[in-house]
Amino acid sequence: MLVPKKVKFRKAHTFRENAEKVGVESRGTKVSFGSFGLKTLDAGRIKSNQIESARKAIAHSMSKSGKIWTRIFPDHPYTQKPAEVKMGKGKGELQGYVAIVKPGRVLFEVDGVDETTAREILRKGGTKLPVNTKVVARL
Repeated sequence: MLVPKKVKFRKAHTFRENAEKVGVESRGTKVSFGSFGLKTLDAGRIKSNQIESARKAIAHSMSKSGKIWTRIFPDHPYTQKPAEVKMGKGKGELQGYVAIVKPGRVLFEVDGVDETTAREILRKGGTKLPVNTKVVARL
């Protein structure tokens, strides 16, 4: 699982998503390293184990040909209180890390495989993620 080596604050403030004011991504919107990329259509939080699951699905489908780039990293901590605990008594314990993405962000890139294979590989990887995605080609 992906976790940052060091964080400035152990627990972060809750990231509130207002559906009308989510906006779109301004950075990381173009395929920069590979030939094909997996781009988000929704905003959301992607947990580190979901990123790893998608990466494994892509890597398994590619076998030994081609290269993969992961363009997101989970650096935002999230907390959770135990089940059946009363309200109050402070913030919950750290559960893991998430990557916060907005629409338009390129999540994964691949190179070294033909177009039909790349589209199928990235589609399989996109099924492991909690956001809607589409496959884009380098311009």
